[in-house]
Amino acid sequence: MPRIVFLPHEELCPEGAAIQVEPGISICDAALEHGIEIEHACEKSCACTTCHVYVREGLDSLNEPSEAEEDLLDKAWGLEPDSRLSCQARVGEEDLVVEIPRYTINQVSEQH
Repeated sequence: MPRIVFLPHEELCPEGAAIQVEPGISICDAALEHGIEIEHACEKSCACTTCHVYVREGLDSLNEPSEAEEDLLDKAWGLEPDSRLSCQARVGEEDLVVEIPRYTINQVSEQH
């Protein structure tokens, strides 16, 4: 079973986390199931960028991003070559190292 290592994030997982997951689960669902509350304003429907993450290791083992995901990623805050939407990125057979960005673009949060 692959393992996802979440690097420390000041608010969501200050100590970082390492979790075992089943192949095929999305990074977002895996995080949520283990108490890491990644934002997902569109309810994981590939319609926003709030679940944007950096896949620091294991990127090539994930499913290929769809055209819709790539279009949305162009709008993500802090886009990097290893960026993915965690709701769309499905775990393969390899271990992953994931970093949650410090900021997200969330219009709902910004209005309050």
